[in-house]
Amino acid sequence: MLSTTVLIIGGGITGVGILRDLSMRGINCILVEQQDLSNGASSHYHGLLHSGGRYAVKDPEAAIECIKENMILKKIAKYCIEDTGGYFVRTKLDNEDFENKWVEACNKTNIPIKKIEIKEFLKKEPNVNGDIISVYEIPDAAVDGFRLVWQNVASATKYGGKVLTYTKVTNINVVNGKIVGADVINTVTGEKGKISCDIIINATGSWANKITQLVDININIQPDKGTLVVFNHRICNGVVNRLRPSSDGDIFVPHGTVTILGTTSKKVDDPEDTKPTTEEVKYLLSIATAIYTNIYDYRILRAFAGTRPLYIANNTEAGRNASRGFVIINHQDHGVDGFYSIVGGKLTTYRLMAEKMSDVICERLGNNNKCTTANENLIEDIDNYLIMEGKKVFPSYSNELAAARLGFDGYLEVLNTIRNNPDKKITVCECENVTIAETEYVIKHGNIYSLNDIRRKTRIGMGTCQGSYCTLRTIGVLAKNRIIFKDNYKDLIKGFIKSRWRGIRPVLWGTAIKEIELTRKIYEETLNINGEIPYEEL
Repeated sequence: MLSTTVLIIGGGITGVGILRDLSMRGINCILVEQQDLSNGASSHYHGLLHSGGRYAVKDPEAAIECIKENMILKKIAKYCIEDTGGYFVRTKLDNEDFENKWVEACNKTNIPIKKIEIKEFLKKEPNVNGDIISVYEIPDAAVDGFRLVWQNVASATKYGGKVLTYTKVTNINVVNGKIVGADVINTVTGEKGKISCDIIINATGSWANKITQLVDININIQPDKGTLVVFNHRICNGVVNRLRPSSDGDIFVPHGTVTILGTTSKKVDDPEDTKPTTEEVKYLLSIATAIYTNIYDYRILRAFAGTRPLYIANNTEAGRNASRGFVIINHQDHGVDGFYSIVGGKLTTYRLMAEKMSDVICERLGNNNKCTTANENLIEDIDNYLIMEGKKVFPSYSNELAAARLGFDGYLEVLNTIRNNPDKKITVCECENVTIAETEYVIKHGNIYSLNDIRRKTRIGMGTCQGSYCTLRTIGVLAKNRIIFKDNYKDLIKGFIKSRWRGIRPVLWGTAIKEIELTRKIYEETLNINGEIPYEEL
């Protein structure tokens, strides 16, 4: 039996943020996640680090939180953020009165905005429709949700925090109305276990009600599905927002080598309901033409969807009318002492959410240590000297990307691996510039059970080819290192390709159909991935 003071359920950004904060205050914590980390909303979103501009008019409290956390994260999580800057653009279809309200609201919430000339804007963003009315600069940015989660974990573990992935809570144990622990099961091996604890924090987002129901408590969490579209290159250099009340299809985010268009808002019953549809994609594109008239000329890589965990209190409105703020619920009011849920919020405000949750726990435990998460970087800075050394051995295009993904310790280990074995600088994934050495490092140090686990840590399969080629190369790395998973290599490939094609199918029209048919033929016939062709006919 494992024992800890606080058990955190949920391996998204909120859960790992709480793990980091409590660990830094000297409190023993274990975090459990039923799948891999960053498997839910923390990775299924548009990659935007909010400035608060989208909420300034309707939800000023959330706007204030966003701009404050935006500035903090740009300091402590700089390896996770590309400070692209952003714009709010009013088209001829949008209301001038709202523009005036928005400017006033941004000023009241201390969101720095600057009106710029349209000619100046179009020099920076030449693909945007020139028929626009006004443009404002705003401090939006792009953030890598995967990387943010891993780096929070890296920080937490240095302070004693522990993480158990593929560990599902099957029962919450209560004695005399007080939390005493939880039953868990390893979802890969089937091994059962127990974790004793004094406090449980439910940080499972859209799945929060499934956890509270283990002790017969219901909370009103409304999963809100958002579908997004990924283009195969950077349409924009900075974040481009449409200047109107928050609605569908009004954000373009440059994210690495791609651009993400988002998003829709649709009430769903099941948080697992994240399958995008062709109709949703076409709907988003039709709206996006107000900013990019040539949007249909751009190649779409895939579509994907996630669910927002909206907390609906006292029968208030859901969907876009729901608050983007967060709520901490003490379930002592429901008869279970030592049980808390944290719901709502946004990725941009995760650190603040973790701070407020940790304040509650520390007060309960009599711990007077203050929050320091805003003052300490997630990972150690990588010295410029080491970066220069890396340029001697890394492929030039992957050196700084590897440093950002791996952090100081990982980067140094991978650098030394390539120094000792130059063949390992060969690229596994050209789209995301991932080397053999980096792939081996992730396999060695991560809790890896599938190619998707490797993807979340390296971004293999997330570029233009969508895994068509790097999948096979990654399998080659596994085979060469004699790494055996529960699933055989063929099943690993099938599982990975299936997950990628789930997002490709909704965007199959025009020349994209021809391209995907070639890939399908390679896998289904040349490689016999489905095993439908007798061996002797190959």
